Amino acid sequence: MSDASKGRHRPKIIAIANQKGGVGKTTTAINLGTALAAVEKRVLLIDLDPQGNASTGLGIDADKREISTYDLLLADANIEDVVCETQVPGLFIAPATTDLSSADVELAANESRATRLRNIVRAGVLDPFDLDYVLIDCPPSLNLLTVNAMVASDSVLVPLQAEFFALEGLSQLMLSIREVRQTANRDLRIEGVVLTMFDTRNNLSRQVELDVRENLGDLVYQTIVPRNVRLSEAPSFAMPALLYDHTSKGSIAYQKLAAEMLRRHGEKSAKVLIDE
Repeated sequence: MSDASKGRHRPKIIAIANQKGGVGKTTTAINLGTALAAVEKRVLLIDLDPQGNASTGLGIDADKREISTYDLLLADANIEDVVCETQVPGLFIAPATTDLSSADVELAANESRATRLRNIVRAGVLDPFDLDYVLIDCPPSLNLLTVNAMVASDSVLVPLQAEFFALEGLSQLMLSIREVRQTANRDLRIEGVVLTMFDTRNNLSRQVELDVRENLGDLVYQTIVPRNVRLSEAPSFAMPALLYDHTSKGSIAYQKLAAEMLRRHGEKSAKVLIDE
């Protein structure tokens, strides 16, 4: 951690959410975080998924997660005791355990059930980390953990698998985002939609892309994440795909996604790992 300094900017907080499982949400969280760190951004990934796949994928063994995001939300743990360094310089993680499985029920009895995470990440306790980005990997459901993430965030990034019912599931998520905006976080916006697990050989993928772009326009990132073996293999080696094979099509896509995100945030001179 670097020393606190005067006039530090507040990090951009982005929830990565989709109530449907298996759409590349955690893969996006891990590899987008890694790509941002690779261009010298300081990033914290908060794992709010009880499966803890983001924690595993960044090399944090289960037996090393003595204090987790469950303790952060429900046991008033100090965030500095929760956050771990990863094998990626500049990328930190607040790991998750299966204890989070009961968090939804336990939070329901708490008066501040929807604002627990916001009260933590916006209270200045993250200042010593000197972060540029906080990415929150949400569970694959629209429960209180996801609501906490949205209430705490500036925006929501939606990984969307190029499949037949993609837009149908997206509409429910958009309604949830609108409800959070109306009730608890009026500044919440949609960061964007990124098409994932895209099969260029499949006409359906192309049709889904056309439909999504027609309906959502500029909200949809130009970068598309392909279906890629290296992206699937990397978690079994407990590392991001960008470390496992930075030349793979999946890794290159996440490098491009990070560059596109930085440009959207006005950082046109940001370093990039690849020539575009």
